[in-house]
Amino acid sequence: MEKLDLRYLCTQMGNLSGIPFRIFRGTERLFFHAAAELPADPFLTCEAGLHVLPEHVGYIAAEDFQYYGFVRTGEETVVIGPVRQIPATDQELRALAFRTGVPGELTDSFVAGMKAIVPMPLESLLQMLCVMNYVLNGEKTELLDLAIRETEQRNLKRETESRRTEKASGAPHNTLALENTLMDFVRRGDSDGLRARLAAAPAVRGGTLAGEHLRQRKNLFIVAATLCSRAAIQGGLDSEEALSLSDQFIQSCELLPSPEAITDLQYHMLLEYAERVDQVRRGRHASPLELAVSNYLRHHLSETVTAEKIAAALYMSRPYLSERFRKETGETLTDFLLRGKTEEAKRLLRYSDRSVSAIGDYLGFSSPGHFSRTFRKYAGISPKEYREMHR
Repeated sequence: MEKLDLRYLCTQMGNLSGIPFRIFRGTERLFFHAAAELPADPFLTCEAGLHVLPEHVGYIAAEDFQYYGFVRTGEETVVIGPVRQIPATDQELRALAFRTGVPGELTDSFVAGMKAIVPMPLESLLQMLCVMNYVLNGEKTELLDLAIRETEQRNLKRETESRRTEKASGAPHNTLALENTLMDFVRRGDSDGLRARLAAAPAVRGGTLAGEHLRQRKNLFIVAATLCSRAAIQGGLDSEEALSLSDQFIQSCELLPSPEAITDLQYHMLLEYAERVDQVRRGRHASPLELAVSNYLRHHLSETVTAEKIAAALYMSRPYLSERFRKETGETLTDFLLRGKTEEAKRLLRYSDRSVSAIGDYLGFSSPGHFSRTFRKYAGISPKEYREMHR
């Protein structure tokens, strides 16, 4: 049999599935193919995680619920993805373009290319990995071989057998006060307070919901995701966004192989909801109109947001919106929008390595000068000075 043409195989599989394929040798990318036109490879945001994984077949979960599968064969690694069951919003894709380093003038093309990638659940990606692993390595694998790690499952079995010797009714419930306290942090968008509380919180015991320990932890996670989404909606987060986020967290949880991984994901979920509510509320008791404007801004952060666009989205006239907003909040709509963009700019200056001009461009400012003037007005210092202070 002739040597397998790996590039041909990846090209044809990519065309058939609508999912990008790439080939690495070590850390060097040798080949990339995508049926959709992409000006940059989104895998750049999590590529470093691939090179430290010991498995020869598996998957990587990116922070925005995009999944990548990989199969190693000899010195080469095939990477497939991203896949995501629930389509990402335009704003999520623009944020991904920003993290990937896509130039502003190519962002629309990147978003269009990402939206052209066929949505599919992680299970479908794992089935593709089973096929690729058989073709490349002659190894027959099943879905559970990739979704659940054998070593961790043996440990879980021993733990479960040990727990069966205890009385099923012996595990007490945590007090309702702890649950209410955590949900209140989410409702108020107090992510700093939540971090401090979680650091000192006792282990959460929710009572027995299932006979097997891993299933029990997943059931508790589903309950927590439901409570978090409701608390976030009460705090002002858009209901569609909150429920979509809950669905994505639950899907991720169902594929986790250990209670420890579920605990980590739950910690991340609590903070994610609190931070999103914080971005909407900005630490103040907001009126329904202010929450509506905040949600609009959050979903259009990388665009030029105007009073006319918001008024149209809220089915109001621009003068009526501006006047009502000023009366309810005590500040002009323009100040509110620019202050919100400045807060997002602060976060990006602290936690990303993109240039000041790239951040301004991503946030929809017309020029670097416009961004710098706006930032200085609402932050009191220049973007460069702010970054230097927080590095």
